[in-house]
Amino acid sequence: MVAKIGRGKSLFGALSYNMDKVKANTATVLAGQKIIESLDGSFTIPQISNSFQAYLVANRKTEKPVVHISLNPDPDDQVSSNDYKSIAKDYMEKMGYGKQPFIVFKHNDIERSHIHIVTVCVDEEGRKISDAFEKRKSMAACRELERKYNLKNAVEKKQNRTEPIFKPVNYKAGDIKSQMASVIRYLPKYYQYTTLGTYNALLSLFNITAEEVKGLYNGTARQGLVYFALNEKGEKASNPFKASLFGKGASYIELQSHFSTSKMQLQKSPSRSALKVSIEKAILATKNENEFKARLKEAGINTVVRRTADNRIYGITFIDHKSRSVLNGSQLSKNLSAGVFNDWWNNGNKPEIQLKNEANEKLVNTHPVVGNITASENESINPNLSEAANDMADIFGGLLPQTKGEDYEEEAFAWQMKKKSKGLRR
Repeated sequence: MVAKIGRGKSLFGALSYNMDKVKANTATVLAGQKIIESLDGSFTIPQISNSFQAYLVANRKTEKPVVHISLNPDPDDQVSSNDYKSIAKDYMEKMGYGKQPFIVFKHNDIERSHIHIVTVCVDEEGRKISDAFEKRKSMAACRELERKYNLKNAVEKKQNRTEPIFKPVNYKAGDIKSQMASVIRYLPKYYQYTTLGTYNALLSLFNITAEEVKGLYNGTARQGLVYFALNEKGEKASNPFKASLFGKGASYIELQSHFSTSKMQLQKSPSRSALKVSIEKAILATKNENEFKARLKEAGINTVVRRTADNRIYGITFIDHKSRSVLNGSQLSKNLSAGVFNDWWNNGNKPEIQLKNEANEKLVNTHPVVGNITASENESINPNLSEAANDMADIFGGLLPQTKGEDYEEEAFAWQMKKKSKGLRR
């Protein structure tokens, strides 16, 4: 179980966040301690707020007296509402909030259920309840509750994780904004991309797209971004979400800065040449689009192809999860541009590739640096995963994304079987 603790000034904001979900039937009020309720057992924001007023009025110096906690069991844990009530009460006792008023909400707006607890960190006399060593105390409380309620151990799972933390957005599952946020907020921290097109290629692996919007505001030209969830066909499946909903890093201005920084870094990076060689080798070793994509997928490289309505290829982007770089084919070489692949896959004219053996072998066999860890060191994350998946595991818990509508695992298996049969014939 993972606990997240937030502090703020606005009690109304914390309550509104949860009660809005109650109104949308994606959350319920599970329990309350020292909370005023209606005769029919229902709760309203004014009644809940009044339950905390004596504490807030008595508050002496605490700037952020409102505490908003979420407790998140493992998705595989089946926790009943009664157990959630007991877990909330036990957790609050262990954190020093056992005598405080608090209200518990159960959320079902994503694939896993979890609870939110709203309380205040000042007592009836206005004194702040100590938050010394809060993180350590919270982790100890979670470990105790995992044992008591037979829940999966979050620390063990983090050390031995093989399942994805972040998944492609499922527009049918609800709470699309939260699903999108878990991807959009983190990509700029880990990946390098130089244009909106390459950024969208990366986002497409997670069923998301970004669009630039332009307009005038008080006579001044303004530019921004909006984000959409995509369905299985790559079509927009949600209303637009403003970039500001996903934090500073998702904004148009920050992305322009990220593009510039990535451009400088990628120009100097040896991984650029290594990626080019990997693609050229895949061209030489394969006969068609599916084989080509499966070959690169084995090496930890996703291929995103953009086509017109009449199937003409007008864009191709390669996403290297080892070096965490995203580049268009034309950025790597003229012989890797979209037109070359269109001529191959639509007209049967396979490009001629010549490799410089010795120099290129060195490039391909060099372990790229992943953060402050080399890929060879990172293999210890999970020896059961492929090298490419291990490199991704540090970020996405082993998730190696697939472009929509294509089963690369099946294609990779077919590719392996073809290689074996060729070996037998030799």
